[in-house]
Amino acid sequence: MTHPDEELAGFPVRVEIPVQWGEMDAYDHVNNVVFFRYFESARVEYLERCGFNDSYREQRVGAILHSTSCRFRRALVYPDRVTVGARVTEMEEDRFSMEYRAVSHEQEEVAAEGEGVVVSFDYEAGDKTPIPEAVRSGVRELETGDRRRRNE
Repeated sequence: MTHPDEELAGFPVRVEIPVQWGEMDAYDHVNNVVFFRYFESARVEYLERCGFNDSYREQRVGAILHSTSCRFRRALVYPDRVTVGARVTEMEEDRFSMEYRAVSHEQEEVAAEGEGVVVSFDYEAGDKTPIPEAVRSGVRELETGDRRRRNE
């Protein structure tokens, strides 16, 4: 068994989420669809921290989820907490690939791992568009641990 921080080394964005009683299904464990919500929570925090949400508010260029997947490793049950990490593993002109990892506090084990592709989307034009430079810089800062201001 390991501590969630050890399992999430290299994930610059982490969110802690309590497992809710209502997330349990007829088989007495957290339903598989809930893991996608956990990943979404980490992804939204990542988008906020890298500047994509600002880009959407200011220029209507934001993120849209292209695809996502999950590998279920351990069943979660109430009560528990999970820490979900998110990181970008590859960045292209108009999209980036993300990796997620959900770690159970009770079990001190990885409960699920996932991937997703996020596309830069111009909501005015209704089409994909290159990732804004400020967002690219924000991703680089998160992934390298560079906390300097983007404009320096």
